[in-house]
Amino acid sequence: MLPKRRLGKTDMEITIMGLGGEGILRTYDHEDQAYRLINRAIDLGINYFESARAYSGSEAYYGLALKERRKEIYLTSKSHGRDKETAMDHLRQTLKNMRTDYLDLWQVHDVRTEEDIREIFGPGGAIEAFAEAREKGLVRYIGVTGHHNPLVTRRCMELYEFDTVLLPVNPAEPFYRSFIEHVIPAATEKGMGIVAMKVYFRGFVTRIPEFAGLGPFFRFALSHPVSTAVIGCDSIEQLEENVYFADTFTPMSEDEMTGMMEFIQPYAKQLMYYKP
Repeated sequence: MLPKRRLGKTDMEITIMGLGGEGILRTYDHEDQAYRLINRAIDLGINYFESARAYSGSEAYYGLALKERRKEIYLTSKSHGRDKETAMDHLRQTLKNMRTDYLDLWQVHDVRTEEDIREIFGPGGAIEAFAEAREKGLVRYIGVTGHHNPLVTRRCMELYEFDTVLLPVNPAEPFYRSFIEHVIPAATEKGMGIVAMKVYFRGFVTRIPEFAGLGPFFRFALSHPVSTAVIGCDSIEQLEENVYFADTFTPMSEDEMTGMMEFIQPYAKQLMYYKP
């Protein structure tokens, strides 16, 4: 049994590693590999599975792979639609692709700018689709994801009572537009479920000189008040390695986290590649 944490105020007890919709799942024409990866993840005890309408064939892979196993897991996806009509169309396509009649969590995807905020939360905006979908029982919980600007993500959290937030958590974060500093405390105060992503800097961590393995980066993310870290995997070997990290997880001390941040600081801009 992998360790689990409650996802905020929801009724979802989720494993501290979730399978992300990237890696081999963000492709087309790899049905066999995706089928094996998803089912191996369930066999290993993972119960949190994520995708997005923007992730190539990812949703369809889940639809092919899950079949009777849908009830064993929590299934999530996202819409990057900014108006109600587009978001509702995305949800219809998502449910069709995933071959399910509901999502456990549906997320407003990658809110970056003030213009995004005006469109999503204004009249006829996407948030109306999210609220309606929950009222109709098509989704159980609603989340928001932020990839680039923590102040934009925090503003979204002020405008709507989201159940969850998906955000980057890694040791380069404190040196740039830090979600760790600006979003995690606010989300914790609201009782939101916090899902970590970009734990390995989209895989770029292996470019660091003196790279010493992925385990410490997983530990760093899970040592914050997050419910899970979603990891995209290219192979079953990568999946099993990350499950091992989850199974053997122990929290980092403050000194250990500080040491990791100091080690990463010279590479932070390269790894995060945020525009100044």
